[in-house]
Amino acid sequence: MATALSNLSEYDADALPDGSPYKIHLVVSEWNKKITEALLLGAKTTLIQSGVLPENLKTWKVPGSFELIYGAKKAQLENPHAVIAIGSLIQGETSHFDFVCQAVSQGIKDLNVNSEIPVIFCVLTDHTLEQAQDRSGGKHGNKGVEAAVAALQMADLKPKQG
Repeated sequence: MATALSNLSEYDADALPDGSPYKIHLVVSEWNKKITEALLLGAKTTLIQSGVLPENLKTWKVPGSFELIYGAKKAQLENPHAVIAIGSLIQGETSHFDFVCQAVSQGIKDLNVNSEIPVIFCVLTDHTLEQAQDRSGGKHGNKGVEAAVAALQMADLKPKQG
């Protein structure tokens, strides 16, 4: 496994754009809530440390990862600089996992293709709860941190208004 011995959440804070002009919306699944709340905390902490004002962060709650697509679409309508879609899918005994993973991936891809507002994919698709824990603040870091870094970088690509 590529992540077996590494923490993927390390980044150079000095290389990030100043977050102070940006509005970022975070759409969070309530399914696997302990995992998604840890991802949310990692994302928010990173954004604030990068200069995003707390009042420029808006959190949207949705029931599950499948609903992230609609939530992110609605968040885009408020014209933030970026949206982060946060979810956690853990494989069960049926193929439901595969269908939801595919739909969420494609739906978020479609939002990116059809909008000028980037949607960052922060959806864990793990085989076990332990893997999800390892990627939401455990030994492999916090994918929420990585999503926040990506959101700042993508927001910085947008043409400046003014």
